[in-house]
Amino acid sequence: MIAYLKGDFVQKTPASVIVEVGGVGYDVLISLNTYSKIQDLHNGQLFTSLIIREDAHLLFGFFDIAEKEMFHHLISVSGIGATTARVMLSYMKPDELARAITQSDVKTLEGIKGIGKKTAERLVLELRDKLAKHPVEANISPLKNNTLHQDALNALQALGINRQAANQALEKAMLKESNLSVEELIKNVLRTL
Repeated sequence: MIAYLKGDFVQKTPASVIVEVGGVGYDVLISLNTYSKIQDLHNGQLFTSLIIREDAHLLFGFFDIAEKEMFHHLISVSGIGATTARVMLSYMKPDELARAITQSDVKTLEGIKGIGKKTAERLVLELRDKLAKHPVEANISPLKNNTLHQDALNALQALGINRQAANQALEKAMLKESNLSVEELIKNVLRTL
């Protein structure tokens, strides 16, 4: 799986961007939310999700982890495909979508093109508890964009540690000592949990 792409934004439209990485151009489908954040950039990083279907391999790109996480929540709901999830993320930011779902705001969800009342109700039913337990973070601190932080967080989650608890412990550990390797950072966090 391709976790992210870092390279030059060769060609941008509100629906896609071609990211050149090491001489290879990747056609990445994006939401309007992501487009608004990269439209003035010549290069950068997009978090990605590869969807493989019988007739195509589609690479979706997201400016931040919160949008990628929301995308995965949305496509986990029966009747919501990757294209519909991208449209939803074009209409609303990830934290706005999460708020509408957790507050059972079916009317707001119905306002999104392609989302009817039954689909909106299914979104609320299937995602309300998940999003309440693991809220989508709109404002990501500078530490969370740090690759060291992200690698350590991913490793701790793979070990079965709650994301929020791991995140808090990581931030404390990184503030105490800044020149740690990923392994040392994970060991320090495991000692405190």
